[in-house]
Amino acid sequence: MKELFKKLITDFMERDLEVLRRDYNIPLNTKKIVSLIGVRRSGKTYILFDLINKLREKGLKENIIYVNFEDDRLIGITYKNLDELIEAYFELFPQKRDEKIYIFLDEVQEVEYWEKFVRRIYDSLNTQIYITGSSSKLLSKEIATSLRGRTISYEIFPLSFKEFLDFKNIECNLYSSKSLSFIKSAFNEYLIKGGFPEVVLEENEDIQIRILRDYVDLVVYRDIIERYHVKNLSLLKLLIKYIFSNPATLISFNKLYNDFKSMGYKLSKDTLFEYFEYLNDAYVAFTTAVFKSSVKEEARNPKKVFIVDNGFNYIFNTSFSPDFSKLYENLVFINLRRKYKEIYYFKQKKEVDFYVPQEKLLINVSYDISSKETLKRELTALEEGMKYFGIKESYLITSEKEETITTNSLKIHLTPLWKWLVSKS
Repeated sequence: MKELFKKLITDFMERDLEVLRRDYNIPLNTKKIVSLIGVRRSGKTYILFDLINKLREKGLKENIIYVNFEDDRLIGITYKNLDELIEAYFELFPQKRDEKIYIFLDEVQEVEYWEKFVRRIYDSLNTQIYITGSSSKLLSKEIATSLRGRTISYEIFPLSFKEFLDFKNIECNLYSSKSLSFIKSAFNEYLIKGGFPEVVLEENEDIQIRILRDYVDLVVYRDIIERYHVKNLSLLKLLIKYIFSNPATLISFNKLYNDFKSMGYKLSKDTLFEYFEYLNDAYVAFTTAVFKSSVKEEARNPKKVFIVDNGFNYIFNTSFSPDFSKLYENLVFINLRRKYKEIYYFKQKKEVDFYVPQEKLLINVSYDISSKETLKRELTALEEGMKYFGIKESYLITSEKEETITTNSLKIHLTPLWKWLVSKS
């Protein structure tokens, strides 16, 4: 194993890393272990590569150890083998024993008890350690126990719209008519096909679909079925199809349970809850609860479910045309979720799509407000929410309409989604 590690270390040092920079501010030097977590293929590895390139620019090329534990040559590796990684490195570069070493452990969850090794080298060597993983529960659980006080975590999502424009080499100049034309055209693609980097960089539509389907298989089989030993595979696949086909939808677990049962599936409500948790752990699906002062009240109300990327809806949606209302709302949620973990919907007489307590932020999303009745409904709901929370301003995200409406000293900013994404990403 030591000889294999030497080969992996040397081959990586000789490799040129071409990356497109993302909008993440990950520290190069901190006293903490840095962990990057998120859905598979969201770009965690290339964020590591960007950090490595920055270190190389500082003349630290030989101070870097990078290992991807999904490499098929490392199948079956245990945490006890990890000591040989360090031994292999110092046999190659004995002069580096007195220098700081940067260790990048990619998809580290593939090694059982990895955290014991990480904790030990963190405590005993002069290192800066970066780890990535594709399961929120796995990492958060182990960090909470074995790495308590030693780590800071960053959640990695598929591309934001601003990053999408960067990947497409589209200038984001809101004062240029030419630039705006390209931005709006790119937004239509982003809305439908999402922001997974590999999909964005692929121009062939058939291949884009194949990539997205492969991602679903990866998440289902690697991050859920294998990890949690799921036995009712057909039920899990049906649940995934339902969620991906219906993003930004209110879900009653009791109704869903009864619907699946009426279709002949054998399941318990606990199984349904568990499967939802698995999807959340894999950063595939998220839920928001209604904002209430009582936890019991929150639990009694339906939850709204969202998906990590609109591209998953693209491959599961069987209708003749996309449901733009749902896609708009899902994009708003994901953009909010990049920054805030605590997101609710609000409901009294009317419903407001999003409430973020941390910012006292209220947002409604309506793709088509050409109808006076629709516009009035959206504005009335926001006014009700603003009065309840004591907020003076709120947002109504639209497809094109842009203006500020003031009523009773309350301001509601109507903003096109593409523009909101550019300004709030």
